[in-house]
Formats: sequence, structure tokens, C-alpha cells
Amino acid sequence: MAAAWGSVRLQRCMVSPAGRHSASLIFLHGSGDSGQGLRTWIKQVLNQDLTFQHIKIIYPTAPPRPYTPLEGSISNVWFDRYKISNDCPEHLESINGMCQVLTDLIDDEVKSGIKKNRILVGGFSMGGCMAMHLAYRNHQDVAGVFALSSFLNKTSAVYQALQKSDGVLPELFQCHGTADELVLHCWGEETNTMLKSLGVSTQFHSFPGLCHELSKAELEKLKSWVLTKLPGEMERQNE
Repeated sequence: MAAAWGSVRLQRCMVSPAGRHSASLIFLHGSGDSGQGLRTWIKQVLNQDLTFQHIKIIYPTAPPRPYTPLEGSISNVWFDRYKISNDCPEHLESINGMCQVLTDLIDDEVKSGIKKNRILVGGFSMGGCMAMHLAYRNHQDVAGVFALSSFLNKTSAVYQALQKSDGVLPELFQCHGTADELVLHCWGEETNTMLKSLGVSTQFHSFPGLCHELSKAELEKLKSWVLTKLPGEMERQNE
């Protein structure tokens, strides 16, 4: 399976910046969704598209593959899992293959003139987990990482990579609903604590009563954080 990943080019849905493009945000969907599906969901929650004056948003779609938690049914997932639990091994072969594919996406932005430190990666649920693998294991020079309703397994390769790291790491912005029945709030909290102990600067925001879903308050908070990590030209000149 891994050998085939080299030729994969992801479908992507884009939201162009209103003004001059000087930064990019890669937003990864959860399992079984699509880039267009995530964009539509965010639009429903906010009653408008998530847009920025200077930041292009890229919503890629994961290629279809057999997914073990669905008894091997084909699904749009970033990687396979043995089960949805923080207490089992990671399916590293599929994670590593997708890290290569998503690196092409980052490289495309760099080739178009966007510096690595002006690129943010993140996602919802499985997408947030994928973003943490992508940034903390392969691209520690991106502007930041965000993970909404996401977690890493207890023995994650991300933790192993960070134990060997001695550079400055991208900041992590995490949000999690306390009523999440699929990805438990405590898994998200444990991930945050672990990453913090390994030198990552983190923010963790709990949303009381929120299930495994997006909320307007969460997306507004994310938008504010994105602008602190990727300020526009005027803000940068004033720094």
C-alpha cells in the first residue's frame, strides 16, 4: 500500500484570501468526511465561510482506503486505526505514507512563495491527529498546529520524535468538548499534557456540553489564534 502513496495527489477545496496571499492554512477533515464537507460544515456553524484577508485555506480530501474500525469498509480517512482508542498501537505504515502525501501539499505552498513559518496545519478529530504527526515529526518549522476533538495514542511516534528534538517547536492550539462520546475529553487532555511535558507550548480549551462536533465559539477562538500566528502585513510591520 505504501508504495502507491508516492503518486497520490489529493483533491482539495480552497478558500482564497480576500486580499494579497501571504500565508496558508491546511485544514484536515475527520474520518469519512471530505475537504468540501468540512468547509460546508464550518459554513453552517459560522453562518459564513471561514475567510481571512491574507490567508488561503486549503481543505484537502483524504484518499479512500479500507478502514479497520468500519470492518474494512472503504472510507475517506487519513490513515488506518486498529481501533478508536488511545490505548493501542498506531498504524504507522499508513500514517507515514500520508505524511509524505501531505508534505507535497506543504511543498506546493512553499513553491508558490509562502514561507514554511507562514503555514499552519490542523484539523478536526482524525485530521488533528494527522496534523500533529505531520508537524511534530516532519515539519517542526511550520507556524503552528491546531487539533479540534483530537488525540494521540499513549505510545505515539509523535512523543518519540519530540524526545529527540531540541529546536523550537510549533505551538499547539487544542479544543475539546467535555461531552465528546467518540474521542474522550480526557484523551485530548492527556495528549496536551504529554506534548507540554516534551517542550511544546500549548493551549487547551474545554467546551462544556459539546459532543464530537464543531461549535461557533470554538471556531471563533481558532480564528483569533490563527491571526496571532499568521498576522497580516500591517500587523507584521508594526511588530
